[in-house]
Amino acid sequence: MMTFESCLLVFVCVYVRVIHKQKRRKSEAVVVTFFIHSRISAKLKKNENKDDERVRESERERERAREREQRESAKNQSKIIMAASASALKTFRSKLLPIEKYSFLRHLQSAEPLTLYRVLAANAMECLPFVYTPTVGEACEKYHVLPATKTSFGLFINKGDVGKVGAKLRKFIEEKDKEDVKVAVVTDGERILGLGDLGANGMGICEGKSMLYTVFGGVDPRKVMSVCIDVGTENEALRAHEEYRGLRENRIRGEMYDELVDEFMREMRMQKPSCLIQFEDFGNANAFRVLENHRRVQPCFNDDIQGTACVTLAALEAALREQKKALKDITVLFYGAGEAGVGIGELVVRALEKSGGLSHEEAKRRCFFMDSKGLVVKSRLHELQPHKIPFAHEYEPVKDLKTAITKLKPTALIGVSTIHNAFDKEVIETMSALNERPIIFPLSNPTSKAECTFEDAMKYSNDKVIFASGSPFPSVVRREDGVEIFPAQANNAYVFPAVGLASVVADCKEITDDHFLVAAETLASLASNDDIDRGYLFPDFTEIEDVTAKIAANVIEKMTKDGTGRMTQEELSEAKRDGFESFTRKRMWKPPPEVSHARL
Repeated sequence: MMTFESCLLVFVCVYVRVIHKQKRRKSEAVVVTFFIHSRISAKLKKNENKDDERVRESERERERAREREQRESAKNQSKIIMAASASALKTFRSKLLPIEKYSFLRHLQSAEPLTLYRVLAANAMECLPFVYTPTVGEACEKYHVLPATKTSFGLFINKGDVGKVGAKLRKFIEEKDKEDVKVAVVTDGERILGLGDLGANGMGICEGKSMLYTVFGGVDPRKVMSVCIDVGTENEALRAHEEYRGLRENRIRGEMYDELVDEFMREMRMQKPSCLIQFEDFGNANAFRVLENHRRVQPCFNDDIQGTACVTLAALEAALREQKKALKDITVLFYGAGEAGVGIGELVVRALEKSGGLSHEEAKRRCFFMDSKGLVVKSRLHELQPHKIPFAHEYEPVKDLKTAITKLKPTALIGVSTIHNAFDKEVIETMSALNERPIIFPLSNPTSKAECTFEDAMKYSNDKVIFASGSPFPSVVRREDGVEIFPAQANNAYVFPAVGLASVVADCKEITDDHFLVAAETLASLASNDDIDRGYLFPDFTEIEDVTAKIAANVIEKMTKDGTGRMTQEELSEAKRDGFESFTRKRMWKPPPEVSHARL
C-alpha cells in the first residue's frame, strides 16, 4: 500500500507533465507544486515529531530500566553490607575474652576496614570497651606477643632515625596512602594509661584512638595516622622478651630525647603544616614541656592533660547544675598530682576565671592536690616537680586523704592516682558527711587502677553519690526506690574526636584552652537533670555522632571568632548561612553505602 507522501509525489509528477504538455504558464505549475510540497512537508514534519516522541519514550523507558536496575543493585549492595556487618558482629560477640574481641576487631580493620567502621558506628556502646579502655590496656601490655598486632598500622621512629626522620615520614605517608593526613596520634610509650612504661607497645593506644577519630569523630581513616617515638623503655621484662619489637635499652632522656621529638615535630610542620598532633601518654617529665614547646607553632594538644581536663570539667559542671550550684562555689581535692590531675586543675582554674569571675590566685585556691607524700603545700617547694608548684598553697602539711578531706571540706574528690581502692569506705563516708550529694570521680584507668568502684561509692554514700569514672562499671539499683542507676564514664572519647574534627574542618593553626572550655560547656549541657538523677552526666555513646557534631560545631565557631581557624570565605559564609552544626555534619566521614574493596 502506497503512503500518502508517495501518492502526492506521483500526483505532482503527473500534474507537472500535463501542464507541460498543455503549455500552461510556468508560474501556475510552480504555485501548484509549492502548495503540494508544503502539504508534504507538513505531513513529514508531523511524522518526524511522532518519530521523535517514539525515540524519547524509548529513552525514558531505558532510563526507567536503568533506575530499576540501580535500585535492585542498591538493594543487593545493602543486603551484602548488612550480611557482612551482621556476620562480623556475630563473630565479635562469639569471642569470650576481651582481648579476643580486641584481636578480632584488629583483624577486621586489616581485612575489611569498611565493615569494621560500619560495625563500630552502629554498635558504639557495645564495642567501645574493646577498642579503647579498658581492653586497650591489656592489648598494650601484650602488644609484642599478640598475633593480631604483628602487623602495625602506624609509624615507628627511634633514635637511629635522627637526621632521617623526614625521609622515613615521607616513605610512610606514600606507602600507607596518607598524603592528606590531618590528624596524628603520637606517643613515646612512657605512661600508658595507669600501666607505666610500655615502650614501643604504646603503639596500641595510638591505633585505638586513631580508630575513634574515624568512628566517633567522622575523620576519614586515610587522614589519620599513629606514631610511636621509640626511645627505649625502663620495663626490664619487655626489654628481655624475645618478641619485643622496640629498642632493647633504657629510655633516652635530656638533649637526645628532645632532639628526636623536635625533629619529628619539625618535619610534620614542614610536610603537613595543617596536621593536628595529639600527644598521648607521655610521662610527666616530658608531657608538659613537649606541649609547651610546640603548642603555639603548630596545632597540637595533649589528651591526658587537656582532653581529660575537658571531660572532667564537663562532668563537674553537669553535677553542679543538678544541685543548682555554680562552679565558683566548689573546692576540688585531687588525689594524684600527675599530668592528668594538674591538667584538670588548670582548666578548672581557667573556667573559674572566665565564668566565675575569680582572679587567677583565687581560682587556684579552689584546687588542692595530694601526691604520694601528702598534700601539695608551699613548705614542700624544694621537693616538688615543676608542674605541681603552681598549686602548692600556704597550708599545713597533711599526710593522709581522710584528714585532708576533713580539713579542706571539698565539694568534689577526683582520683588520678592509679591506686586501686584508694577511696575506701572511710573516705567515701567522710565525703558523704560533708556533702548532701558528694561528687566522687575515680578517673584512673584501666579498671584495675580505679580508686573505687561504682558499687562501693553507692553503698557507702547511701546512694547519694554523683559519680564518674575513667573506665566503665556496671549499674546499681538504688535502694530507696528500686531505680537502676548508671555510672557516668568520664571518657576522653567524648572530647578528643570532636576537637580533632573541629581542627580539621576549621584548618586550625593552634589549639587553645578556650577551645576545651567550649567543648566542656557543650558536653555538660547535653544531659538533663532527669538524666543526671539516673547517673548519666553525659549522653549515651549510642548518641556519639550527635555529641561530636554539637561539640565540634561550637568549637569551630569559636575558632573562627578567635582567629585560630583558617576557613575560606566561602566556607565561612556557608557555615553562617546553614548553621555551624549542619556545616560540620556535612564534613563528617561515614563508610560509603556501596560495597568497596578499596584499602583504607
